[in-house]
Amino acid sequence: MKNNYSRLKWVALIIIGGILFFLSKTANAATTIPLPLQQQEVSGLVQDQNGLPIPGVTVSVKNTNRGTVTNLDGEYSVSAPANGILVFSYIGYKTVEIPVDNNKEISIQLDEDISALGEVQINAGYYNTTKRESTGSISKVTAEEIELQPTVNPLQALQGRVAGLEVVDQSGVPGAAPNIRIRGQNSLRNTRSDNGNLPLYIVDGVPINSSPVSSINQSISSTGTDPLNGLNISNIESIEILKDADATAIYGSRGANGVILITTKGGSFKGGKDKIEARFYSGISRVSHFVDLLDTPQYLALRRQAFENDGVEPTIANAKDLLLWDQERNTDWQEVLYGKSAPTLNANLNYSGGGENTSFSVGASYFKQGSVFPGNYSFEKKTINLNLNHQSNNQKFRLNLSVNYGINDNDIFSSNNFVRTALSLPPNAPEVYQDDGRLNWENSTWDNPFSALESEGKSNTDNLIANAGLQYHLLEGLTIKANLGYTHLDSEENILLPIEIYDPAIWNRVANRSQHSFINRKSWIAEPQLVYTGNYKKHNVDALIGATFQRNDNSQLRIIGTGYADRHLIGNLEAADAVDNSQDRDLVYKYNALFARVGYNWDHTYFLNLTGRRDGSSRFGPDNRFANFGAIGAAWIFSNDSFVSKHLPFISFGKIRGSYGITGNDQIGDYRYLDAYESTPGPGGLYPTQLTNPSFSWESNKKIEAALELGLLQDRINLNLSWYRNRSSNQLVGYSLPAITGFNTVEANLPATVQNTGVEIEFSTLNIQSEQFQWRSSLNLSIPSNKLIKFENIEETSYANTYKIGEPLNISILYEYDGIDPETGLFRVKDINQDGRFDFDDRVVSRNLGRQFYGGLNNQVNYENFSIGFLVEFVKQEGLKIYNSVPGFLGNTFQEDSNGWTTENTTAEVQKSSQSISALISYLNAYSSTYRLTDASFARLKTLSLGYNLPDKILKNVELTGVQLFLHGQNLFTVTNYKGLDPQNPGTIALPALQSITGGIQINF
Repeated sequence: MKNNYSRLKWVALIIIGGILFFLSKTANAATTIPLPLQQQEVSGLVQDQNGLPIPGVTVSVKNTNRGTVTNLDGEYSVSAPANGILVFSYIGYKTVEIPVDNNKEISIQLDEDISALGEVQINAGYYNTTKRESTGSISKVTAEEIELQPTVNPLQALQGRVAGLEVVDQSGVPGAAPNIRIRGQNSLRNTRSDNGNLPLYIVDGVPINSSPVSSINQSISSTGTDPLNGLNISNIESIEILKDADATAIYGSRGANGVILITTKGGSFKGGKDKIEARFYSGISRVSHFVDLLDTPQYLALRRQAFENDGVEPTIANAKDLLLWDQERNTDWQEVLYGKSAPTLNANLNYSGGGENTSFSVGASYFKQGSVFPGNYSFEKKTINLNLNHQSNNQKFRLNLSVNYGINDNDIFSSNNFVRTALSLPPNAPEVYQDDGRLNWENSTWDNPFSALESEGKSNTDNLIANAGLQYHLLEGLTIKANLGYTHLDSEENILLPIEIYDPAIWNRVANRSQHSFINRKSWIAEPQLVYTGNYKKHNVDALIGATFQRNDNSQLRIIGTGYADRHLIGNLEAADAVDNSQDRDLVYKYNALFARVGYNWDHTYFLNLTGRRDGSSRFGPDNRFANFGAIGAAWIFSNDSFVSKHLPFISFGKIRGSYGITGNDQIGDYRYLDAYESTPGPGGLYPTQLTNPSFSWESNKKIEAALELGLLQDRINLNLSWYRNRSSNQLVGYSLPAITGFNTVEANLPATVQNTGVEIEFSTLNIQSEQFQWRSSLNLSIPSNKLIKFENIEETSYANTYKIGEPLNISILYEYDGIDPETGLFRVKDINQDGRFDFDDRVVSRNLGRQFYGGLNNQVNYENFSIGFLVEFVKQEGLKIYNSVPGFLGNTFQEDSNGWTTENTTAEVQKSSQSISALISYLNAYSSTYRLTDASFARLKTLSLGYNLPDKILKNVELTGVQLFLHGQNLFTVTNYKGLDPQNPGTIALPALQSITGGIQINF
């Protein structure tokens, strides 16, 4: 199967190379296709609206492949028939068609194309702006870039596409929540249950709780599921990422870690014909890379050598793999336990229509992805969506309604970690099943991994997101608005665990069990606003003032039932002998705010943006609930200056912008300022679980940014450079307490400051543009830097062993590896203080495990009806080797561990095989030292898309407006030196991101 996938990779490379070769040959052929007779030479000058020449304009003869481009003086000359038509096209300007009509000289002025110059609307949250006039840092990803990707979560489709945004898959199990960071880690709170680094999610104006939904499913219990899994990716119009203070300050404390705005597709007031869009694709997904493990001969040789090195005689008790199990059996457990091909299926249907005053869009989708684990399991997602727009006849009143409803059904459940088991299980372990089909326990000599398939599990999640936007035009330039939103997420998980998951030899000591989890998240938001826009000569002002009223209700209940008399009764809690509530919580979060924004620009050249917000959060004590935040942003479009247009004509667009602001952060648990109690296991009792501290208050995040945006050669080349610095202080973390208090921590503000700085580069080019052929490229590069610049008395806190002043938060504090001891043949680390023991005082090496730089390279090529696009994601980083069985112990290990130290092989890099306690301690010390460090950099072909649009002449006969056939590849291959499962998430043992190939069709009616 590995060879099959190697062939698949080569086939993909050959396809890419062949298509690019075909396109290049076709493009070159443009100058060799003969034109009809009776040609005449036509020349002229192409200028802009200011009378300046435009170099590089494509001048082509319509319906032919003959053409040219203007020189540096805007001049051209081309052969054309007397009755032909010249087509003038250039990015940033409207395309013009001029009949030749026997003229030998044709000179024209091109009008600016506003949309091509970056005037496309950008959603900045409470207001819209444009890429050209924005004073903040906002990145936008459109539907065309993400809608074909076979991912469950829409944010997974952003990997490698946005500077400053890290999207890391923590597991390849469908539905598992990715790790999202915008410009680094700001808070010391970085656990799944208490994470102060989550960005704010906004879907059609409605804030979504971005915390992963916790799960009792062991396949994803460490990551949880993402609350955005219920969205239909095909229904997303755009995703905006707000990064700096100017862009995020309008959201106050909620936007401390950045904001991700998701806008779904809706109708528009254009009237015209109703439209139907249908899309279908299917394919397969699977793990693309297996770790190199020992086969049976290598493994048994290593085991025998361990017994010889230890001077111990193998017995049935300590060497069942050598004395009881089949010495000829050789199983690749990676193939068995996570080597299946998982089918993928998606169907999407959308209908839109309307008239002059009312428009709508309604759609539904179905997505299903199988599992690479044993068994017939799958993740299913069903969604429906509705968007409705209405305006009065006088256009003073407008209503926008958006409803998204998703249902997720997941039965990919496991009571066993198949991935970890596959790496450690000996290759000669027994057969899984006996001849009669029953599980094989080999006389109780092993834990059969397939026993997990005897359990049953199901997860059902319903997610509703609804928004209504109302606005009324009061006076000239004055509008009153209201944004109303509601969300409701219900998650129910049930796992049935019969005694059959255990060895029959111990059935008398175990019982039938069931686990149940119920999670409910509800929220509503109401935001009245008053908006003003006005202008006087060259002065333009837009302002808004508003308020936010928000409430979140969260409840979680976990129940364990035990002692069911029969397997068929498992899950019916009334039939259980005992029922235990392991967790029962009901939490309420209230948030209120006042906000205002004033934007001013003079002649669309000088811009000033002021934002202020007063936030109130129920997560703080009564005296600290309210705080003020704000930001200022400014920009200068210097390309509007006559000096630039006259002396630097190659600069078509130039802007300098900057911002500074302060935002807060209240991402902590609810009621942390109060004493808390839980019921005792026995009846009628309470015990304290949390100490009161009403004095802690908001974290403070100060952000500053400076940026340069350039468009060169009429925006054929675009370059954006950004530098930022974010400092998060007054850190909200648990303050360590002595054990005598009976509590580990109490919530408090610690005098610590975390700094994130970085440079972001966005570079795009229009390499080739003609009537039939177009090639665009883009590159984004992020160079981040994170460090703890202040933490008073850190040595007196529990964080002394985790962080260091002046070092990144994502460091690993390690022993210094000292090679292999020539006397013992075991790993050795340095005892720095020479006290004869190894503890934190000997850990003197700190290494940054964060990304040194990362980004993506994207290319899109279109030729006539063909298209090809591909994205390469790249990351430079150092990581950790994954930990597996100690060489010589029972359990498989890596190929590189087979060539261990011996008296004849003293230059080996791995300690000798041994089952001794000293060998175990030495191995663990080494894996807590610099020995474990490895290069985890990678470059990955993230996406590859091929498309073909049926010609219009064919569609006219079948009354269709468009038909596209497409082939899409995801994670096709990765170039890396990392030897673990996935360099995207080095050092962890989890299912890696899956490789997939899908093909389908889109039909527009």
